[in-house]
Amino acid sequence: MPLEMNRDVFITCAVTGSGGTQDRSPHVPRSPKQIADSAIAAAKAGAAVVHCHVRDPETGAPSRRLDLYREVTDRIRDAEVDVVLNLTAGMGGDMVFGDTENPLPLKEAGTDMVGATERVAHVAECLPEICTLDCGTMNFAEADYVMTNTPGMLRAMGQMMTDLGVKPEIEAFDTGHLWFAKQLVKEGILEPNALVQLCMGVPWGAPDDLNTFMAMVNNVPDDWTFSAFSLGRNQMAYAAQSVLAGGNVRVGLEDNLWLDKGVLAENWQLVERANTIVSNMGARVIGPQEVREKLGLTKRAPAAK
Repeated sequence: MPLEMNRDVFITCAVTGSGGTQDRSPHVPRSPKQIADSAIAAAKAGAAVVHCHVRDPETGAPSRRLDLYREVTDRIRDAEVDVVLNLTAGMGGDMVFGDTENPLPLKEAGTDMVGATERVAHVAECLPEICTLDCGTMNFAEADYVMTNTPGMLRAMGQMMTDLGVKPEIEAFDTGHLWFAKQLVKEGILEPNALVQLCMGVPWGAPDDLNTFMAMVNNVPDDWTFSAFSLGRNQMAYAAQSVLAGGNVRVGLEDNLWLDKGVLAENWQLVERANTIVSNMGARVIGPQEVREKLGLTKRAPAAK
C-alpha cells in the first residue's frame, strides 16, 4: 500500500457494539429507536457510514433478532439525512470454554454458535449497502472466549454477501486475517476492490503501536480501500494516523466511551471531533453519495415483509 495521505476521507461511526458497555455510559444506545437516532445524529455530524449492532432493548445485551435489525434499518432509511448503512455480521460465532482442565462442554452463558445462513439472515432481510466479515478466529479479550470464524464459515458467509449484492467490510484484527481475505479475493468469493477495516488494539489481536499498524497497512493491496480504528484513548490518534497512511476513519461508542478525561461522549460528538481532525489536516470529509461511488454501492430497499 503506498504511503500517501488520503485527501478524500469518509468517516464511519460504530454506533453500538456487542460488548458490555451498556452499563458504563448512559449514551450507549439500546433500543432500535435509540440506535437509529444516534446513527442519524452521527450522520448529521459528518459520518458517511453508520455501523450498527442491535441490543436487547431491556437489558442492553447483544442480540441477533431480525425484528430489531429491521426496525433500526427502517428508521435510518426513513430519516431525512442520507447515510450508508453497515450492519454487523459478527454475531453467532461466540464460544466460551469451560475451565482449563475441563474446557468441554462449552459454557452456555456467552456461547452463541449458529450456521452461516443464520449469521447472515438479517443481512438478507435488510439489504444494507455494507456488512462486516470478521476474517479470522481469535482469542478475544475475555479469558475463555474465542471469536470463531473458520475458513469454511468465512467462505460461505462471504459468498452469501457477494450474491446478495452487499459489500463485505473485512474486519482484520491481525495480519493473518488480511492474508485470508486476499485468498477470498483470489478464489472469487469477494470482489477485487475490497473494503477492509483495520481493527487495532483489540485484545488479543494486533496491538495499536505504530509499527504494527504500518505492518497492517503494508499488507493491504493497493486497489483496496481501508479504514482503521483503535480503542479508548487512542481513538482520535488513529483518526489522524489512518488518514496519513492513506486510509479512512472510524470512531464511535463501540470503540470508545470518552470525549475527554471524565467526560462521557455521544456518537455525534466523536464524529464531530474526527471531522475537525481530518479537516484540520487538510483533507476533505466526503459524504455518503461519494462513498457509494467510490465503493460501488447500491442503496436498496429491504426485502418485502
